[in-house]
Amino acid sequence: MPLNVHQFPCLSDNYGFLIRDEATGKVATIDTPDADAIQAELDKLGWTLDLILNTHWHPDHAGGNEALKKATGATIAGPAEVTRIAPLDRVLRGGDSILLGETRLDVIDSGGHTLGHIAYHDAKGGVAFVGDTLFALGCGRLFEGTAEQMWDSLSRVASLPDATTVYCAHEYTASNARFALSVDDDPALKARADQIFAARERGEPTVPTTIAAEKATNPFLRAPLLRPNAASPAEAFAEIRAAKDSFKG
Repeated sequence: MPLNVHQFPCLSDNYGFLIRDEATGKVATIDTPDADAIQAELDKLGWTLDLILNTHWHPDHAGGNEALKKATGATIAGPAEVTRIAPLDRVLRGGDSILLGETRLDVIDSGGHTLGHIAYHDAKGGVAFVGDTLFALGCGRLFEGTAEQMWDSLSRVASLPDATTVYCAHEYTASNARFALSVDDDPALKARADQIFAARERGEPTVPTTIAAEKATNPFLRAPLLRPNAASPAEAFAEIRAAKDSFKG
């Protein structure tokens, strides 16, 4: 049976994700950006939280761990770096898997934004939760990792099937689109950007996205094409990432 994904906005620009294994009714939250908001959504849905799955240690992703564990007794799993701000019941790393009821979530090493960042992939359901590694038309800043590490991580995520639905953790897409248009004049990007700007004007989310859409239009995944004279794909990515870091548009 499929995984039911409930997405909702929280904090200033985060998304929360509650996921429910339809076969067993087991429920997890992907990250804990806002414990009160997550609990309110659980109450609204009539769901009981069983599992907290962290992608990385930043407070807008793991800051609600302790409050939610106290309120629900949920098991907390995530990369070891999460212990910088909250305890973990189970440490996860790339290559591991974890079950939510009958749904198997494979763990992908996606370090770069933070050194230990991970993503979760439901291969059977064709769904991935990528935290701050890949965004719609963007990627996470390199707060801890290197450009080479991040390029390797993005490449792993991009190797998932094209039809994979990708849930990223922030509504950054309009600003990402403005940057993308400054470095890439591809018509497919222009068409997508127009759709994004219109959606945001209507107050609609631009998340989730798909692997196919990001491979076709995301300048960070297209970096080797946009910077063909770079010494390596990772160097091409580093040039695009540096341009985004200084972009003022």
